[in-house]
Amino acid sequence: MTSVGIIGSGIVGQTLAAGFIKKGYQVKLGTSAPEKLQEWAQEAGKGVEVSSVAECLKGVALVVLAVKGSAAEEVVTKYREDLSNLPVIDACNPIASKPPENGILSFTTDYNQSLLEKLQFIAPKAHFVKAFSCIGAYAMVDPSFVGGKPSMFICGNNAEAKKTVSQIVELFGHEVEDMGVAAAARAIEPLCILWCIPGFLKNDWMHAFKMIR
Repeated sequence: MTSVGIIGSGIVGQTLAAGFIKKGYQVKLGTSAPEKLQEWAQEAGKGVEVSSVAECLKGVALVVLAVKGSAAEEVVTKYREDLSNLPVIDACNPIASKPPENGILSFTTDYNQSLLEKLQFIAPKAHFVKAFSCIGAYAMVDPSFVGGKPSMFICGNNAEAKKTVSQIVELFGHEVEDMGVAAAARAIEPLCILWCIPGFLKNDWMHAFKMIR
């Protein structure tokens, strides 16, 4: 059974963890406060183990980074050796702490460098792939929309890692749209801003992006 290490205990980390369990994976969810997730772990079933971040990275075949964007660089810096040679799904967005203005979030990055690129620079031996950053947590696993399967935009420098992540994205019910190398995250990450605008302005969070040809 393939083992997945998930860094982050928020709604995204919990949702993806539950998704991996549902699809038959063994999950190790790493957090700084494992005791706070014991009840959740019991409800999630036998396919999950809640531990420290260091423990969750031992012996896994895949890592998911699902922390706040403001903490991502610090986390990757601390565990970069543990991430070496592993495909790492980066589900983070560089959202600034200031509140949205007119429904528009602020980012800590600009359009000339993405968070994904920063993480790849910090941990050059890890194989980062951007995914699950442009959709709400409720629709990350087996989404159901009238218009069909949503598009999941991914990017990364390592072809094998992208192949692995693409298989997961498809298993989770999305159509893969590979945008190329890590620099493409400069375009993918801001989709989070666009996705959130209807939510902040009209409380409309039930939507997703789809590439139409």
